[in-house]
Amino acid sequence: MMLFLSIEKKRFCRLLLACLFCSFYCMGQDTVTLSVNEVFAIVRQYNPIARQAGLLLESARAEQLSARGNFDPEAYVGNEQKDFSGTSYFFHTDGGIKIPTWYGIELKAGFENNGGERIFEELTGGKSSFAGISMPLLKGLMLDKRRAVLKQAGILINQSEADRRNAYNDLLFDAADAYWQWVQSYKVYLTISQVVATSQRRFSLVKRSFVGGDLAAIDTVESLTQLQAFQLLQNDAFFNWRSAGFELSNFLWLQNNVPYTLGPNVIPDSGWQAVLVDTVQTPVLDDLLTQARQRHPKLQSLGFKQNILSVERRLKAQSLLPTLNVSYNFLNKGYQPFKGVGQNFFNNNYKYGFDFKMPLFLRQARGDLSLADIKLRGNELLQDQTSLEIENKVKTYFTQVLTLQQQVALYEAATINFQQLLNAEEVKFSIGESSLFLVNSRENKLLEARQKLIELKTKFFKAQVALLWAAGLLL
Repeated sequence: MMLFLSIEKKRFCRLLLACLFCSFYCMGQDTVTLSVNEVFAIVRQYNPIARQAGLLLESARAEQLSARGNFDPEAYVGNEQKDFSGTSYFFHTDGGIKIPTWYGIELKAGFENNGGERIFEELTGGKSSFAGISMPLLKGLMLDKRRAVLKQAGILINQSEADRRNAYNDLLFDAADAYWQWVQSYKVYLTISQVVATSQRRFSLVKRSFVGGDLAAIDTVESLTQLQAFQLLQNDAFFNWRSAGFELSNFLWLQNNVPYTLGPNVIPDSGWQAVLVDTVQTPVLDDLLTQARQRHPKLQSLGFKQNILSVERRLKAQSLLPTLNVSYNFLNKGYQPFKGVGQNFFNNNYKYGFDFKMPLFLRQARGDLSLADIKLRGNELLQDQTSLEIENKVKTYFTQVLTLQQQVALYEAATINFQQLLNAEEVKFSIGESSLFLVNSRENKLLEARQKLIELKTKFFKAQVALLWAAGLLL
């Protein structure tokens, strides 16, 4: 029997050293607490995914700036000259400015200087100038490619902002999920460590009672076995806590894109333990559903996409109209393009023209318009499906919050009862009316209840975050 106890004592010492290493590893540095709101603040400011989401808005603004470039005034100048075998065939210099406007009208003014022995007959010799206008009368009058792109770029800014907020919403939800898993693992580790300390004291008492002849040798084995089982659980809990910390570290970054890894000196804030879960006010379900329909960034993004597709459809509808473009230039001698503008438009010194064309079957235009209608309908169906999914997620997490409130209250009461049963069993054991096996059994049930209570309580706080995430309000 003494040899058996010696072997068991060696095993116990090895486990004890491992537990002490865990404890010293955690207590070697000053502890720092970390709350879920602090995690959110770090993620918003430094997380690369959050910063990448911010680039969506910058990209959309760059797209808008590029689209506005289609309306930039354009200045031009050109020169061409030919001399061959002593003959000046021609020289031609022209320049001017073109000013596109929002309504499809293009204003222009310029000059020409033409000469040479073989100048083209349609060119005006010498110096001349012009001021004119060109505009579409059918296709492109209400909307053209330049205006459509600029309209879509403006809508894209709003859509990118909604996409950015949706990325934030998802990122914060994932960070909160990792945080509460880390909190749960740490609290389980602390709880098991407390049980290990209690079991160590009980083993010492049992061993002294055995030496004093009050207990049988098998009771020391029973007590030691219980202690070893708890120490194994403690090691496993420590591993789970550190692993959860590494998972949470995926969301934590410092300035200059430097990743941060949670050390064992960083522990969760304990304020959540003092919260009375059954007194926490849950938002009204109808209010959450209303806010989700109106403010969820995913639905807003789809709504802006619908607006972009509507602009595209309006542009495709223009292709059903014939092309009829007209232009008019008022001409002058010399470099005075605006001299006499407004007098005798069609009497003298003018250049006028028009361009008309129309496909006879309009197959391309009708096909493009049908495709635009299909895209609109497809996005409408996606909006309906997404709205339904969001509504059901809100209802699911709302129900989960209410259910967890009830379960936490039940397990809090059950944990108190298990504690009372353990206390009573210890009293009975101290007076010889119970066995160490029953004490250990009561202790195991209490530990299970405590772990379950920690799991339920952290699930409750996680479900609260999930409820806001489902409604698109976790920003």
